[in-house]
Amino acid sequence: MKAFIVKKYGKKEKLHLTDWAEPIVNESDVLVQVHSAGVNLLDSLIRNGEFKLFLPYKHSFVNGHDVAGVVTKIGSKVSKFKVGDEVYSRPSDYRVGTFAEYISIDENDVAIKPKNLSMEEAGSIPLVGLTAWQALVEIGKIQKGQKVFIQAGSGGVGTFAIQLAKHLGAFVATTTSAKNIDLVKLLGADLIIDYKTEDFETKLKEYDLVLHSNRDTKILEKSLRVLKPGGQLVSLVGPPTPEFATAIGLPWYLKLVTKLISLGVKKKAEKLNTNFVFLFMRAEGTQLSQITKLIEAGVIKPVIDKIFPFQQTNEALSYVETGRSKGKVVIKIK
Repeated sequence: MKAFIVKKYGKKEKLHLTDWAEPIVNESDVLVQVHSAGVNLLDSLIRNGEFKLFLPYKHSFVNGHDVAGVVTKIGSKVSKFKVGDEVYSRPSDYRVGTFAEYISIDENDVAIKPKNLSMEEAGSIPLVGLTAWQALVEIGKIQKGQKVFIQAGSGGVGTFAIQLAKHLGAFVATTTSAKNIDLVKLLGADLIIDYKTEDFETKLKEYDLVLHSNRDTKILEKSLRVLKPGGQLVSLVGPPTPEFATAIGLPWYLKLVTKLISLGVKKKAEKLNTNFVFLFMRAEGTQLSQITKLIEAGVIKPVIDKIFPFQQTNEALSYVETGRSKGKVVIKIK
């Protein structure tokens, strides 16, 4: 099969299109013929080597974290799916590789594709959908009437998270540029801040949850200050915490590293009587099935900026890296 692989880490490295062995199907796996793959900033960060301390992939490996496609083979113990099922997934760490013609995925990480979505639309959902779900539902336990601040509202996670937060009954504030104000308003944002001309800290106070996605440490500190006592900041960009290290089973010395690098922000959060949580989303087919129900009910709609052909996977990744995409970028493979 054809696949785009990471030969070595580096910001200037390109993914290499090559012939690759078709994946092995273990007893609990489904083999999926990939029709489309969402492109995420995570794909770029993995290629750059920014997570190699915590996720040390052995070279070479296939990149890609979002998939929609058709089941072509099942393992001997698979009970949830059959050949011919249209599915989507965010494969688990160490088993990624959706920039390819086929991928083998544990059935517990897979869900039936929403019937009302195309393959390209479905391929845009898993990573951002699960990120928003785990931040707002699992960690935040957002209730009706609570206030949520979602940064970068026109991005991949932002466009999904605004819709989910509104469904949960929250008052939603977000940041975006002037050209994307109409988009985030259409998605349901109640308060929109132009990050180029306005300071969100002067407009927001007493928020229950901040979904934080900006690497600027000053933005992180401001974000903590807009929370009410007992509020939570859920960060998608770090720093990683010992709780995260424990959850993914890292050795003691890496737990110590995460303790040291997160100490400063944890102390600031504690001083403000708020809570800092680092979220590195995980694969979860059951949650994805819940998301499917919301999509089929019309509660959440995918937002896609561009669809690239498979051969232009590097160009798609470069476009995502500009940070200018509205919603998701998708690669059409079949």
